[in-house]
Amino acid sequence: MDKKQRRLIMRTSILVLLGAALVFSLYANFTKEKVAAVQKGEMARDFVLTDMDGNTHKLSDYKGQGVFLNFWGTWCKPCEYEMPYMDKQYQKYKDQGVQILAVNVGESNYSVKKFVEKHYLTFPIMIDKNKQVQTAYKIDPLPVTFLIDKNGKIIDKLTGSLSEESIQKHMERIKP
Repeated sequence: MDKKQRRLIMRTSILVLLGAALVFSLYANFTKEKVAAVQKGEMARDFVLTDMDGNTHKLSDYKGQGVFLNFWGTWCKPCEYEMPYMDKQYQKYKDQGVQILAVNVGESNYSVKKFVEKHYLTFPIMIDKNKQVQTAYKIDPLPVTFLIDKNGKIIDKLTGSLSEESIQKHMERIKP
């Protein structure tokens, strides 16, 4: 076999591999499940996550209470800004039937634990390790907060950092 034939075989092989990769990519894209973003007025999508203390939280278990569902990351400065305000309002509203569930989007236990300790946070913080909840709620960018009423219905979706005053107003909106 001469040099030209080997080069032709090599180029043909590479071309076949690239074609196969393209076909697979198109197939994967067209067959993947399309998840619509959660909308105001819809029922909140249920999930089960474990918090930093090892306690399991199922969203539907909070029926009858208002839920301030917050998605966040330790690297997100707007998230860091609102966390102390959320904790202060949590202390005020947790006995009035309003809960905060904070879902970290897939970071390590170590970085989340350090963040929680730094800010003295007391509300339940869970890590969405495989990003299933983030995908179910179509979260991007951070922070995003869903206000869920006592019946499990989403009454609002808030994007961006919240002031302490606005957090308090939103807690009042979902108080049973």
